[in-house]
Amino acid sequence: MTFGLDTNIVCYMLDPAFPEHMAVDRLLRSLSPESVGAINPTILHESYHTLVYAQNWNREDARKTLGSFLRHPFVEFFNQTKAISVTAMNLAGKYGLGGRDSLILANFVANRVPKVHTHDSALLKLGQIEWRGMTTRITDPIAESKYE
Repeated sequence: MTFGLDTNIVCYMLDPAFPEHMAVDRLLRSLSPESVGAINPTILHESYHTLVYAQNWNREDARKTLGSFLRHPFVEFFNQTKAISVTAMNLAGKYGLGGRDSLILANFVANRVPKVHTHDSALLKLGQIEWRGMTTRITDPIAESKYE
């Protein structure tokens, strides 16, 4: 199964300085042919921004780490398209989402990703989104790890 990774989860995975790192480390280690993580350009660039500007990483270290993550054999990268951007605007209106969140979710819906992992409380309140017969659940792997 392929699952989406929101920016905060990617950053928690890659930076041990986050208190949430240990809670998502199992998710990173679980990547396999049966468990594929997916990201898109919005997530990649938000992750770079967070690591460099909020976590004070060296730019080259952030570039190398994110590049390695992209090359992971069980991390899928979905491109953005004009159709995804149009879907994002529709999702923004339907669910009251901001531009970046709607782009992230539209990309996953367009690529038929059934679940997105996030720690974003606004997205978690939605629980799921539906678009043209596709339902994508929104879950918090940090909350889930507390029950394992």
